Amino acid sequence: MSRAHLQFGAPAPWFEVRSPLNPRFHFEATAGRYIVLCFFGSSAEPASRRILDDVLARLRSVFDDTNACFFAVSIDPRDEHLARVQDVAPGFHVFWDFDRNVSRLYGAAPSADGDPAADDYYRFSVLLDERLRVVATIPFGDQPELHVPRLLQALAALPRLEPERVAAIPAPVLIIPRVFEPALCQALIHHYEERGGKESGFMRDIDGKTVGVHDHSHKRRKDQLIVDEALSKACMVRIHDRLVPEIFKAFAFKATRIERYLIGCYEAETGGHFRPHRDNTTRGTAHRRFAVSLVLNTGEFDGGYLRFPEYGRQLYGPPTGGAVVFSCSLLHEATPVTRGKRYVFLPFLYDEAAARIREENLGSVATDAATTSVSVPSDAARS
Repeated sequence: MSRAHLQFGAPAPWFEVRSPLNPRFHFEATAGRYIVLCFFGSSAEPASRRILDDVLARLRSVFDDTNACFFAVSIDPRDEHLARVQDVAPGFHVFWDFDRNVSRLYGAAPSADGDPAADDYYRFSVLLDERLRVVATIPFGDQPELHVPRLLQALAALPRLEPERVAAIPAPVLIIPRVFEPALCQALIHHYEERGGKESGFMRDIDGKTVGVHDHSHKRRKDQLIVDEALSKACMVRIHDRLVPEIFKAFAFKATRIERYLIGCYEAETGGHFRPHRDNTTRGTAHRRFAVSLVLNTGEFDGGYLRFPEYGRQLYGPPTGGAVVFSCSLLHEATPVTRGKRYVFLPFLYDEAAARIREENLGSVATDAATTSVSVPSDAARS
């Protein structure tokens, strides 16, 4: 893996490594709190020593193992033999990466076999969220005294993790923040506004055909297909890199295809809403496996929540650029927007088995009800 893959929202690679307390530390077990992985190389390097000391001196109250952990990755055996870097509980932990396997995995060391020179080692910290996804990558640079303040600033910008509490009965859905970055959200809204959108209906099987139906008492929304190829590709890449791995982790389902690149707009002025429905009840929609509701402008409208009536009256709304992902079999509704406009990116995801179902049912879909689909590339195609 190269540093180019450590992009915002990307899942961090998992690994097994030796630590002072565990000869086989499984990194994935650290999930559930914010994580900093610091690839400092050797503490004999003045810049590295300065940064480690700054962490211990200034951020000990931040790294408490409950809300955040700091992991220092050493490639120098002398750090262990001379006890130059040690675990300090809670919050400050060390990984012994003397074979540089972890460093190579994260792009801190050259990928070539052998033992690269210390001068080739790239020093940086990567900040991960509670699901072990990349939030920020911060290089040491020429001013190591600024590194820890930048880490502190990045951590402070993240939402506080909620305290322990007894759970209500939740719907079996995922809320995944930080799928689209703010700039992409704004670009999609601009794309919609340039073209205006048009009233959209919903699917029904009538006389053996899946057709589009309009009924404003059931649904009121305007839609715009994304016609800009660069925007479509940007959405596809982020769905593949940031969303598909989370769906696989939660549901053991590997999505390989996207149906439609579409921006929807629920307007308060027209009472935008979508009453309870399921997304796979017609022959033309039977292939759909997961629905994605990715909100582009949270905070700029009131109302417009998702609700899953079979699982209670709780309301679901992700932050800007975040998605609610759920099975297309679940009954769900979009509650009325009461102020402003709610812009949302609304694809469906499915796999190759479902693609065959879709192909078999195409003859039952009216031409004006058909929607476009594009394959999500395999990992090999994205690398």
